[in-house]
Amino acid sequence: MKKAILFIMLMVSGIILAQKEPIKVVFDVTSSNPDVHRTAAKHLRLMAEAYPDSEFEMVIYSGAFTLVDKKSSAAGESLSEIVQKDNVSIVICQQTMKRHEMTMDDLIPGVSSVPDGIYEIYMKQKEGWGYIKEAQ
Repeated sequence: MKKAILFIMLMVSGIILAQKEPIKVVFDVTSSNPDVHRTAAKHLRLMAEAYPDSEFEMVIYSGAFTLVDKKSSAAGESLSEIVQKDNVSIVICQQTMKRHEMTMDDLIPGVSSVPDGIYEIYMKQKEGWGYIKEAQ
């Protein structure tokens, strides 16, 4: 019985310590659904706040382009605040921007672009980043 209790205590303390270790996570957002946009922004904010020593990147492409459009974003106010955090970057695929005739002036301030969203995610994963697909 004492061994079982000691084992459980060691496991719990290991889990608590593991949660404090810095992480790197890339969020993949392609949905055009505004509910997915709001949820993705919430997840990004909560993770960035919970793990301030960690790095997070949200990659937007395909139908999700409105997520970072400063005139029509369902989560624009949240993203404007989140992108100011030192441990967060939000990027949009330049190919997506081109298809939708967007310019950098159309984006929420602080959002940057990458040549190819899928390639960006691939490279992050190759570097050991965790992957979250935001979808509904």
